Amino acid sequence: MKHEHSRRSDLPFHWPESPLHVVLVNPEIPPNTGNVARLCAATGSILHLIEPMGFRITNAKLKRAGLDYWDSIDVRVHPDYETFLSVVKPLRVFMFSTGGRKSYLDADYKPGDALVFGCETKGLPDDLLERFRANVLGIPIQAEHVRSLNLSTAAGIVVYEALRQIHSGIVKSKEQTL
Repeated sequence: MKHEHSRRSDLPFHWPESPLHVVLVNPEIPPNTGNVARLCAATGSILHLIEPMGFRITNAKLKRAGLDYWDSIDVRVHPDYETFLSVVKPLRVFMFSTGGRKSYLDADYKPGDALVFGCETKGLPDDLLERFRANVLGIPIQAEHVRSLNLSTAAGIVVYEALRQIHSGIVKSKEQTL
């Protein structure tokens, strides 16, 4: 059951007609995936889970992290990354890695982009990073203090930057037609 929140506000925002695709390759930790699922519910993004996973989709910790938003999430499970590509056919794919040589802030995101994140302990497989080398991005961190960001934190940062850019483009386009 969704609870009403007295301070909730529906802020004006131009959501993309083609949703973003948030892709978790071999996720291992249920609460992280649950948090990303909640992010997808909040943003209208589609969540793609690439097997194998370190848990079952019915895992209680996964459900708890997504709270009562599961009915608002479009979640799709794929047996492998190739199946995801052949079924979804995203126009563009961005991979996120601690080894990314370009910042996520330098990308030009569009509606329907696939934003791909690796598992918590190993990141993305080397073959995917090599295959999409031109689109491997990183999030700046102070590496002398931490190895990486939490998966759900990284996903949230990237999804909202992509939405910010898409929103700005829609607003500018509408202003130009006035």
